Amino acid sequence: MMEKDAIFRYLEQAKELGVKEIYYTGGEPFIHPDMLEILRLTLRDFPTSVLTNGLPLNDQRATSIKEIAESSRFSLEIRLSLDDYDEKRNDKIRGKGTFHQVLNAYKRLYENGLLPILTVSEIQDYLHPLKSNESAYQKYVNLLKSLGVQRPRIKIIPVFEMGMLPIPKDNHLVTNGMLKGFDHSLLQCSSSRIVAADGIYGCPILVGKKQSKMGSDSLVQACSPCSLYHPACYTCYMTGMTCKNF
Repeated sequence: MMEKDAIFRYLEQAKELGVKEIYYTGGEPFIHPDMLEILRLTLRDFPTSVLTNGLPLNDQRATSIKEIAESSRFSLEIRLSLDDYDEKRNDKIRGKGTFHQVLNAYKRLYENGLLPILTVSEIQDYLHPLKSNESAYQKYVNLLKSLGVQRPRIKIIPVFEMGMLPIPKDNHLVTNGMLKGFDHSLLQCSSSRIVAADGIYGCPILVGKKQSKMGSDSLVQACSPCSLYHPACYTCYMTGMTCKNF
């Protein structure tokens, strides 16, 4: 877990560099004991997003987040992650009871005047293609509407063939030929950096991987181009995947 003072130092560097937005992810950001203070300070200078699994968001914390958002100069976006619109399949991945905990957290934030973004992956459709005519997107819309949400906000991200998924033997990689004439600004790593406790990386899902590390403690040092060496880079190249809120 990053020390609070280290986070504040990086925020100062970001301000000097003209960074336009800060995005907190994890792990789970809200298990950080100083997360509310970190949010309050960040929102003085930057629009801010937080990706959370929702489990730490009890009534008291949801109210505190509302108060911070309402008193801040810049906008706060909260994104809640879910793995499936089906309770049993979601809980098989996340743990028993988490499906309802996430939805309850979403409802708490919604009732506090925030409009969270539900962030989901195509993992189940990747493993088990839909047999009905109703899209996964519509199923998530219906799920949020069942909570009384009038304007569902949903972000569906593609599957990165890594981790515990069955990995194809013929992993695709980005080649030099593919990059000729390609607009690099379409890749998130062309304009963002990921700060972690042990250094700075080019991509949030490649944190901890040596080849993705771009610096030790200086954002300026990490402004050089990224190496697109991982199969995950191919997914971003092919799909336009971004961690942004759209």
